[in-house]
Amino acid sequence: MAGRVPGAAASSPLPRALLLLAALGLFTLSFLSLRSLRPAAGPSLATATASSLAAAAADKPRPGLPLRTSSSVYHSPDAFAAGYAEMERNFKVYIYPDGDPKTFYQTPRKLTGKYASEGYFFQNIRESRFRTDDPDEAHLFFVPISPHKMRGKGTSYENMTVIVKDYVEGLINKYPYWNRTLGADHFFVTCHDVGVRAFEGLPFMVKNSIRVVCSPSYNVDFIPHKDIALPQVLQPFALPEGGNDIENRTILGFWAGHRNSKIRVILARFWENDTELAISNNRISRAIGELVYQKQFYRTKFCICPGGSQVNSARISDSIHYGCVPVILSDYYDLPFNDALDWRKFAVVLRERDVYQLKSILKSISQEEFVSLHKSLVQVQKHFVWHSPPLSYDAFHMVMYELWLRHNVIKY
Repeated sequence: MAGRVPGAAASSPLPRALLLLAALGLFTLSFLSLRSLRPAAGPSLATATASSLAAAAADKPRPGLPLRTSSSVYHSPDAFAAGYAEMERNFKVYIYPDGDPKTFYQTPRKLTGKYASEGYFFQNIRESRFRTDDPDEAHLFFVPISPHKMRGKGTSYENMTVIVKDYVEGLINKYPYWNRTLGADHFFVTCHDVGVRAFEGLPFMVKNSIRVVCSPSYNVDFIPHKDIALPQVLQPFALPEGGNDIENRTILGFWAGHRNSKIRVILARFWENDTELAISNNRISRAIGELVYQKQFYRTKFCICPGGSQVNSARISDSIHYGCVPVILSDYYDLPFNDALDWRKFAVVLRERDVYQLKSILKSISQEEFVSLHKSLVQVQKHFVWHSPPLSYDAFHMVMYELWLRHNVIKY
């Protein structure tokens, strides 16, 4: 009994039990905390299978929406379909009513030729449901002045710049809408190359407003995230669109045109004597036969589209219409509708320095790859044609979609 602390035996079990419970609680809390830091477990096989089936069901075509496939021509088919539907429901544009409609304002010059896109847009916007006479409900404001029409009336570059400057400054002084955003919710449309020079007297407008232009070259102040590339469409097309006519396309590549740019000079000099590439340094003469130039598109797999005096070319829309896969050979070209369309699904996009390897590049494309490009090309044909009145998903509606994407940049 010696050395034993009185009462120790009776009091020791309870403190030990409490210590044991405290240790167990601390261990449990630490375990849960560490577990919460681990990444979440992946879905089970059953969950993954159900998700795959749901995705497959979503891939089925829906009435009124673009066809969705595993190799869709759209960057995001669902985003495009949702955005397009919202645009058609809600988008409103106010057109300034000022100006003499018999001169350069309000009325396009014509709906034909390689600058027809400018005229069609002017006409289409008036015919469409997007137009509003109430500026307070407008998302964007259209400044309707046509450099193409000025050029057609023989207006000099100097006078053109003065006319545009006076007209826009008149709108700024008369209406309050420009001053709210310094023109960030305004846009203008020009397809003719003279449009670049026509607005030289308004650097603040070039900087702030949305420019819808056929010459979207970065070296003439084009800003990709703000401005919009307008397709240059030579309308009316002389022949029907090319469809699933792959077996008749026996020529590897084709180009015939004027040597009005450095890349065209190189293309003609380097390849005009080739036996597999049909390259001509002049446009095919009508004396050879009726519509020989256009018929050549039907017989060719790849149509070469080098930039001309600007980065763009109406030949791109020609190629798409006639079912000939366009080969874009132009640096710093913001391709039309690039926000929605994945051009590499229906075109071959090269750098200008690739012109020297052009033949080997085209021959390296397998028949299976060509068929896929051609099939996708047929899907986008509807986006590169103008109608009056406009039709869903045509060139006009694609331009409006691009404008809709930008209308949230500045809200008032």
